[in-house]
Amino acid sequence: MRAETAPVPDQPVRHARTRPNRRLLAAVLIAALCVLLIGLTVAVIAFVAGRAADDAAVASVAAAQAPPPVSQLPVPTLEQSPVSADICSRPAVVSALEAGDDTAAIEAAGGAEWFRIAVAGGDAPCIDLADPTRLWVVINKTRQYDPVDYWPADLMFPDGVRSLEGGSLRADASAALTAMVTAARDAGVGEIALMSGFRSFPSQMATYGRHVDSRGTEGADLVSARPGYSEHQSGLAGDVVPCAGPCGTLDDLAASAQGEWVAAHSWEYGWIARYAEGSTDVTGYLPEPWHLRYIGPELARAYHDGGWKTLEEFFGLPPAPTYVG
Repeated sequence: MRAETAPVPDQPVRHARTRPNRRLLAAVLIAALCVLLIGLTVAVIAFVAGRAADDAAVASVAAAQAPPPVSQLPVPTLEQSPVSADICSRPAVVSALEAGDDTAAIEAAGGAEWFRIAVAGGDAPCIDLADPTRLWVVINKTRQYDPVDYWPADLMFPDGVRSLEGGSLRADASAALTAMVTAARDAGVGEIALMSGFRSFPSQMATYGRHVDSRGTEGADLVSARPGYSEHQSGLAGDVVPCAGPCGTLDDLAASAQGEWVAAHSWEYGWIARYAEGSTDVTGYLPEPWHLRYIGPELARAYHDGGWKTLEEFFGLPPAPTYVG
C-alpha cells in the first residue's frame, strides 16, 4: 500500500501593479496650460491698456506745454536796415563828399555794397553819377559830360608803365595802373603797356572821325564814343596791350598771358573791364577786354564779387545802347 503525499499549502496571491491613467494626466496638463495662457493674456492686456493710458496722459501734458503755432506768435519789430536809409543824412558821408574823398564817403555809407544798393535804390540823392570828378561817374551814350569839354585837373603819366601814345591818367588811376602793371610783372606774366589814356574833347573828335571814315557812323558807334561821351575824357579809363619786347595790339590782349591775368586780377587794383562780352545791348559797344575803367578798390571788389558786367546795372541805371537825338 502506497504512502499518501502530504498536501502542499496554498501560495499567497500577488496583487497586480496599478498603472496611471495617461488620458487623465494629459487632460489635467492641458487644463493647467489653458489657465496659465489665459492669465498671461489678461496680464498683457492690462499692461498695454495701462501703457496706453500713460502715453495719453504724457501727450496731454506735452500738448498743454507745447508752444503756440507760429501764426499766433507776436511779430518782432525789426530795426530799419542801413541799406534803406538815406546815406546822405549821415554827417560822415556829407563831410567826405565835401572834402572830395570818395573812398571815405563809401566807407561812411557802410561800405561799397551798402553804397551801391543805396544809390541803385534811390536812397542817395547826394551821390551824383554824372559828376566827372567822382570815382563813380557813369558816362555812356545817354550821359554826356557836363561841361562837355571837361578836363581832369590832376593828370599824370603812370610811373614805370610804358606809354605808347603819350597817355596820361588821373593821379589815383595812374598810381593804380602802376601797381597793377608791377604786380603782373612780378607774377611772371610779362609786361603790360598803356596804349591810350586821357583824351580831350578835341582829340576824341579826331579818334571818332577816323572810325567814321573807315566804318561809317553805325559801325563807328560800336567801337568808339562820340566826343563828349568817351570814358577816356574822365582820365579814369585806359586801353592796355601786352608786350614781349615789342608791344602787341589791342586785339592781342585777350589771348595773351597778360590778358588772362588782367581779367582775373585787375579788380584787386580798382579796375574793371568796362565793355564785357554779352553786354552790347546795355553799353552799346562791342566787347573790349583792353578797355579798363578805374572805380577804386572798394567799388571794384563789390563789382567783382557781385558778378556785375556793366556800371549801368551795378548802379541801377537804364541801358544805353544808342545815342539820344
